[in-house]
Amino acid sequence: MSQKFRQPEGGRIDRGEPLSFTFDGQTYEGYRGDTVASALLANGVHLVGRSFKYHRPRGIVSAGVEEPNALIDCNVTEAEKGTREANNRATVTELRQGLTTKSVNAFPSLSFDLGAVNTLLARFFPAGFYYKTFLVSTRLWHGLIEPVIRRAAGLGVSDESPDISRYDSHYQHADIVIVGAGPTGLQAARTAAQTGARVILVEQDSLCGGSLLRDPVTIDGKDADAWVASIEAELAAMPNVRVMTRTLGMAASSASMLATHASASLPSMVTGSRSSDPPHRLSCSTRITRAPVWAAVRAACRPVGPAPTITISACW
Repeated sequence: MSQKFRQPEGGRIDRGEPLSFTFDGQTYEGYRGDTVASALLANGVHLVGRSFKYHRPRGIVSAGVEEPNALIDCNVTEAEKGTREANNRATVTELRQGLTTKSVNAFPSLSFDLGAVNTLLARFFPAGFYYKTFLVSTRLWHGLIEPVIRRAAGLGVSDESPDISRYDSHYQHADIVIVGAGPTGLQAARTAAQTGARVILVEQDSLCGGSLLRDPVTIDGKDADAWVASIEAELAAMPNVRVMTRTLGMAASSASMLATHASASLPSMVTGSRSSDPPHRLSCSTRITRAPVWAAVRAACRPVGPAPTITISACW
């Protein structure tokens, strides 16, 4: 399928390296640097999911971890048993050659979902209706009603085969941890590192820059890309700085500990593995101790209601 919705130039993709992938059994093409969401949009695919309760059609509404609709299962073929990943967000799932993906919460297919009949009955399904309607008998509820509701309410499908992915964990020590490698986070990391402090910079995306990746601004006489590249080069040359991309800061405790998680689906890198083996998911959990955490996270604004001027801002 041609990428008829792809811009002729620009973007942060390598147009010299095309990648093929599948979505619901259909083969599409994207480029190195694409996410599954951007590749689907470039191919004209807008229907990516169904709503949880009424199975109404849903499309992509964001470009990051806040995406509520584009949930997909990855590594879904028989040959990839043991590596299946359920409920990944297509907006942050990096495209790789041969990636197999599948939509969730639709039967028998995304375009023709029998669950959409719930839309016609929406007026009879107010919030919590099943608890008030079907709790006439405990035996009937536990034996029939609850299993049916739970089966209908599921999203992605878990892999029942033994997990062959690699997991690791270790500790890091730092004087300061900065979460978010946007312009504020990059500047803060450089400033802190210049004092000799041990700095860890955590960024959930594969690239540093944050809002500078899309905003054509000038900083210190340089365009956004050049400024980000210069800061990254400075940080890379400092032995007291560690930059962790594709890493999500998950929890901070009162004991100055930050738990982070890094995960990537890459070709098999296990010693002795064959090139024909399915990709392994390399996952690493890091606990950073004795470090104050400085949050440099972005605000995500999205419209609510019919009025385009009404927005909700939230820090993620």
